Amino acid sequence: MKKKDLKKMNDAELDKLLKDLRLELMKERGNIAMGGTVKNPGRIREIRKNIARILTIKTEREKLKG
Repeated sequence: MKKKDLKKMNDAELDKLLKDLRLELMKERGNIAMGGTVKNPGRIREIRKNIARILTIKTEREKLKG
């Protein structure tokens, strides 16, 4: 996801997306832990970056509110 797309979302949408990404990351890590193969190794890194982007945007908004 692009940062500009995330900034257009409201807080509720960001929270839902964050929850979904964390669940997906947990599933990918669980699959690896059970000895399974990863279909796309770069996907884990992409998920982690998107989570960081969302958390950064949420923090910026909190600072602006006061």
